[in-house]
Amino acid sequence: MIPRSLAIPKTWKTFNPASFFSAFGYPALGIALFTTIVILGIALSELTLHWWYFPLAFGVTALSVFLCNAGIGPLHRILQHRAGELNAPAQFITMLNLVVAMQGNVKDWVNYHSQHHRFADTPGDPHNPFESKRWAWVGWILWRDRKDMERPIAMWLKDQPVIVWMDRFYNELSLVVHLLIPAVIYLIVWAVGGSLVLTAIIHASVVIGRAIQFHATVYGINVLGHLKTPIWADHLMALLTGGEAFHDHHHAAPQSALHRPRKGIWNRIVDYNGTILLAFEKIGWVKNLKIAPQFA
Repeated sequence: MIPRSLAIPKTWKTFNPASFFSAFGYPALGIALFTTIVILGIALSELTLHWWYFPLAFGVTALSVFLCNAGIGPLHRILQHRAGELNAPAQFITMLNLVVAMQGNVKDWVNYHSQHHRFADTPGDPHNPFESKRWAWVGWILWRDRKDMERPIAMWLKDQPVIVWMDRFYNELSLVVHLLIPAVIYLIVWAVGGSLVLTAIIHASVVIGRAIQFHATVYGINVLGHLKTPIWADHLMALLTGGEAFHDHHHAAPQSALHRPRKGIWNRIVDYNGTILLAFEKIGWVKNLKIAPQFA
């Protein structure tokens, strides 16, 4: 089998503009917005730039990372590997967070990930870091094989109407979340005489947080997760990915709602995607959680 990084031609025909925008264009806009507002706030006396805007921006960035992971965790562990069952409210929240995270269609996400597990680290793996680290990071989402995109939704997802409906209207929901809602917020703030500077800083921080989470996932898991890395790096990447970066056990025991032992405060912090699922279980939003024996 020809490695995917070689089999897919790097041409304009296979180039995916939406993926490029998600990986690089949107993050660049967020950084540009933040930088521009800060410079203008310093340079122009008419604009107010308080010192506390910056710790607030850090907090909003962290919250954005968390919310994106709150979508990817249930997607990966429950919808992909069937380590439990989400009810309608949990499905809705998961899908909404996935739209914020700009993860693309669940249909394609699950199909790519199934292929990854079938051919892990061998030719046929969509993002094999041993072929090319750059390909495993972003190459595989920038250049696509049309046949991959034409695969139907996984059979086990068809009986989940919230998932199916929101996935069908993913593009429309993305426009609402990333364009319409911010525009309405800016308009309201302007109309009531609020701070557009603060609004722009918060908006930019959300975009930057999503970008950090996005690249922590595609690089921290697809590349570093398949290589030998220091423990501190594993924990850093785990904080940025909700515990998804704890990858050494995953291919041996993929069907697990937790990626770290259930007990221990640090385990529940660093594997907060698993903690979210435990919380969902407590309030009845998820049932039949399956946990690998080493983490039970």
